[in-house]
Amino acid sequence: MAVAVERPILLIKKLGGILLLFFGLLLTALGLSDDSTGLTTLGILLLAAGAILMVLKIIRRNQNTPL
Repeated sequence: MAVAVERPILLIKKLGGILLLFFGLLLTALGLSDDSTGLTTLGILLLAAGAILMVLKIIRRNQNTPL
């Protein structure tokens, strides 16, 4: 029963990570093309947050597999 509860949370983290990576990349590209330091910084922060969520998801998934 605990597995059924964890799956939606992992799906949300995966989708959230992908969306953060997408919007981070988009804002970084817009900030660099417009010479906007604020947009570039926000884009880089979103990219980092998305990468952290994806890494945490992968680490959690790999902890449950037996060696």
